Amino acid sequence: MVKRYAVIGAGAGGLCAAKNLLAVGIEPTIFEVGSRIGGLWVYNNDSGRSPAYRSLHINSEAAVSSFVDFPFPEGTPLYPDTAQMERYFRDYAEHFDLTRRIRFKSEVKSIERTGDGYRVTTGDGKAEEFDGVVVASGHQSIPRHPPQVEGFTGEYLHSHDYRVPEPYAGKKVLVIGAGNSGVDVAADICTVTEMTYLSARSPVLIMPRLMFGVPQSRILVKLEKPWVPWSLRIWMRNMLTRIFHGRMEQWGFRTPKTRTHPISHPTLISHIAWERIKVKPGIERAEGNQVFFSDGSQETVDAIIAATGYLTDLPFLPEGTSPLNGTRLDLYNRVVHPALPNVFFIGYFDVSGGSNIRMMDDQAEYLSAIAASKIKLPSPDEMREAIRADHAFQEKQFPNSPRYGLELDPYRYRKMLARDYVRSGTARSASKPMAMRVDRQVAEKRRQQNSEVSL
Repeated sequence: MVKRYAVIGAGAGGLCAAKNLLAVGIEPTIFEVGSRIGGLWVYNNDSGRSPAYRSLHINSEAAVSSFVDFPFPEGTPLYPDTAQMERYFRDYAEHFDLTRRIRFKSEVKSIERTGDGYRVTTGDGKAEEFDGVVVASGHQSIPRHPPQVEGFTGEYLHSHDYRVPEPYAGKKVLVIGAGNSGVDVAADICTVTEMTYLSARSPVLIMPRLMFGVPQSRILVKLEKPWVPWSLRIWMRNMLTRIFHGRMEQWGFRTPKTRTHPISHPTLISHIAWERIKVKPGIERAEGNQVFFSDGSQETVDAIIAATGYLTDLPFLPEGTSPLNGTRLDLYNRVVHPALPNVFFIGYFDVSGGSNIRMMDDQAEYLSAIAASKIKLPSPDEMREAIRADHAFQEKQFPNSPRYGLELDPYRYRKMLARDYVRSGTARSASKPMAMRVDRQVAEKRRQQNSEVSL
């Protein structure tokens, strides 16, 4: 009898999980709360869970941001926008015969153990039995709000709900948070506002998107080899950034002294130089329309946009089985639930340099191999010990901040996955990133298909 798996979410993680399950003979059913394919990359997604804004583009180069066996079409820009990403995911689903397996407008409400399997119940009250479950609903749907703004009486929203800059024309706007979303939103609205303030509580490194005429990832991948100490990598990043942008302090930021997640942006520094954006430190409190900052300064603003991250929420799991542990997840290899056999997670990470989609590809291949009994997992106690070791590594390597709760070192992580293949008798190179094994025949076939369409 063919095994059946429920896959929650039709974004990047859910799609590649379903594709890899099919490849090992397991039939997936994909539950998607919205009516479109693409998850968080769908602009104005009726799921209500996408944070995509009109000007959004991917941060990593298209060539390294595709699924490993399905490259972007010829002619795709270096950094595709949301429309191009949504189209790409639709094409992927069609190519691998996934679309007919998606149940749109179907929200999973609960998962219950039933002997060796699971009963999945959706919002319409229908229940169905499955052998396993893949959770791919994402970790960017529940906004985290900063308590310091409770006294603010002006307009307030989280960046999750930001879409276009026009409503802020002529206003003074404060953007809280200098992560990817914060710098994007600040650079987007500053062209129409009277003044945009950007609050950066922690040190930040704003790297140019292009270096020496090529995407900066191509430069970093040549310099940041796995054997290079992180102290030297940090120094090289800072020096490269200084060549193009100068010192972070001259723009109002603080240069990181420890390992952090660098921000890649093409125009932010220029907007600061043009005095469209003024960088401020962390905020202390707000009273009325006045915002008070940690350096003793204050500003009067009309609106606040909080780009302060997200909370992970997994309300559909069986009671008492949530893997949430503060801002981290107690999952073996970031995928396997040690207490729920055949329940897997995909995409619950923030990769520290590299492509999230490529990393999801690796996770999808890995979980499918487990589901097909090609990989034998350690005992639950051994998995819990590995989880503790992973958390200890996180605490040592990354800042103590909610932003880094799901941070993932790509080189170390791929070695972790590869060890399970080797231990189970399927030889893998622990030093070579699994996602670099590109299927050349599939890639060439896709290029030929695109050429035929263009004719």
